[in-house]
Amino acid sequence: MSTTQRSAETVAHAFVSLMNGHDPDAVDGFIAEDYVNHNAHVDHGREANRAFWAQWFAAFPDTEVSLDDVLVDGDRVAGRFTYRATFQGPFMGLEPTGRPVVMHSIDIWRVVDGMAVEHWDQLDEQAFFAQLTGKDASQ
Repeated sequence: MSTTQRSAETVAHAFVSLMNGHDPDAVDGFIAEDYVNHNAHVDHGREANRAFWAQWFAAFPDTEVSLDDVLVDGDRVAGRFTYRATFQGPFMGLEPTGRPVVMHSIDIWRVVDGMAVEHWDQLDEQAFFAQLTGKDASQ
């Protein structure tokens, strides 16, 4: 495995450590200051990422994340993740319900010198928010 591949793979593992450690400050170890985030819910930059995860952990304090797959190609790393948590605090304008939630994502990072500089993700937002509200995703 090349040094570039090890650095990229480490980003996926660092993300899981952040999530399972419930530590938004862990972004310092793998998110670049000028991080570009292609996600409608999270602004660009390390500080925006830190703020989002702080909000997440306030809403889902028992979050557990598994890294189901990790693939590395050059300066890109892709991870497939499963999130399990309980909705215990306000999140994105929604009041907590105490409901358990399960979410899956596929995330891709571009990595430079061991730091994530750009990010894309795919998740089923409709199904996730349906779990938060208790409403069928087809409604």
